[in-house]
Amino acid sequence: MSSPQHARAQASAITAGKTAPEADAAPTSQLRELFDGPRLSPGHRRIAQYLIEHITEAAFLSITDLAERVGVSQPSVTRFATAVGFSGYPALREKLQAIALSALGSPGTPAEHRGNELQAAVDGEIENLENLRRDFADPDEVIRVGRALSESTPLTVLGLRISGSLAEYFAYGARRIHPDVRLVTRGGSVAYDSLLQSREAGGTWVLAFGMPRHAQETLTAVRVARSAGLKVALITDLGLGPLADEADVVFATGTGSRLVFDSYAAPGVMAAALLQAMTDADPERTQARLEEYEQIAEQHQFFLRD
Repeated sequence: MSSPQHARAQASAITAGKTAPEADAAPTSQLRELFDGPRLSPGHRRIAQYLIEHITEAAFLSITDLAERVGVSQPSVTRFATAVGFSGYPALREKLQAIALSALGSPGTPAEHRGNELQAAVDGEIENLENLRRDFADPDEVIRVGRALSESTPLTVLGLRISGSLAEYFAYGARRIHPDVRLVTRGGSVAYDSLLQSREAGGTWVLAFGMPRHAQETLTAVRVARSAGLKVALITDLGLGPLADEADVVFATGTGSRLVFDSYAAPGVMAAALLQAMTDADPERTQARLEEYEQIAEQHQFFLRD
């Protein structure tokens, strides 16, 4: 959930990610601090992972050799260096060499320095869930928005590009308890038509998902929804930025960014919490619809028997 204090904390965390790593930190930790702050594309994350896993060798490679080892173009390496805060690859390589030399001169096995990237990814998600748990200490906003979503008929759920999977999950659950849920996973004029029709049919709210990398077409769709008179609840990773500025309510939840593609443990729980709030908002309708669905599922054998 977004608040001024939460937004400032996130901004501070991002800024901290761009500062120089501690000189006495383990090489793997130094590299993770160096690469965690910026929002990197999947291609750039491949470069980051290669450097973390092969720092003592990779730090001394030319830009041509590094690009070949990772399987990317030389311009991609240059753009990666810029994305993590350096003027170019030579400046980044100088920093990497300092980290690599500290690794060679410090005690411990290479395995200690490389660490386990999969475990690090899980650790990052645990931190995101802990932050969400602290936000849920005051659930009033979730309850209020869940009731508003429950009362909006139709209810539109928007998720474009990689955010589509979260939108589909939410819409699947919402359809079990709500009579008219409209899922929008295509942008452009298709999204505009759906949003305008939803408003004309009496809808009042849109639940939108905006995960990184944030799509321009998501921002445009949210603006269309607002201009049509729909209110927008947004689940995203940052409480600040263009998407958050356009939404009526923002639930800011961290995403896992340790791997090539983001993971969404906290946004998934946030979506489930809003579904729970919707079920609690109209318990009689919820019970009636769930019982009807179970009868249909049994009649048509939707599911395997345990």
